[in-house]
Amino acid sequence: MREEILKRISNGTYQPDAPIPSTAMLGEEFGVSLITIKRALRDLQAAGMIVSVAGKGTYVKKQTRILRKLDMTAPSFEGTTMQLLSVTREKIADPVMLTFSPPREAMLCVRKTIFIDDMPFLYDSTYLSADVADEIVDEFSERLVTEALRRHNILVTNTDLIIDAAPATGQVEDVFGIPTGYPILRRFYKFSTDTADISIYGVLQAPFDRLSCSVSFPARNGRASRPGASSVGSSKHRA
Repeated sequence: MREEILKRISNGTYQPDAPIPSTAMLGEEFGVSLITIKRALRDLQAAGMIVSVAGKGTYVKKQTRILRKLDMTAPSFEGTTMQLLSVTREKIADPVMLTFSPPREAMLCVRKTIFIDDMPFLYDSTYLSADVADEIVDEFSERLVTEALRRHNILVTNTDLIIDAAPATGQVEDVFGIPTGYPILRRFYKFSTDTADISIYGVLQAPFDRLSCSVSFPARNGRASRPGASSVGSSKHRA
């Protein structure tokens, strides 16, 4: 069943963003039980080939992979749009982010989805000082946090990054229409600024099959870098 449905997706019988027949229709066509059909669809969904939308059916997932440059000084999201999801006050609890030694008190948490061609490809959760001026917070709905701060002469002076992969949980599942446990690429960041009481912590998340990153390492002092000896200043990386 899996191979036949996959074959139909590959040869165009089932088109991207179009619904496939219901489990009842597939069961009748192939003469197998609904349990067998559901198991095959579950495996294909876990593999990123289809997506199930509650109340609407099961669709062939559009396979779009976006390559973004992994900028060490500031994120660049040209050609994107964003949607503000929430602005709350929360403590940072993620074990990975705690390696940055963030403040223990509640911080301002800004969550938003970033789109390319009306397709969500990044989910951003940003934490920063809870006493940021209201006029800056008002700009978070249409600008990245770092961009809003820069407009008010608060500049990033240092960047720390941790990159890893983890199963999808919580709101990420709803934003991308993926099942619990789907592999997610995560990019944790800490931006230090030239204002002593403002540091920025956060994580960008995207399904593993939707986003990839590139990075270039310049030679030090004009000399060619030796394999395994690349340096990007004070940025930290863990894959």
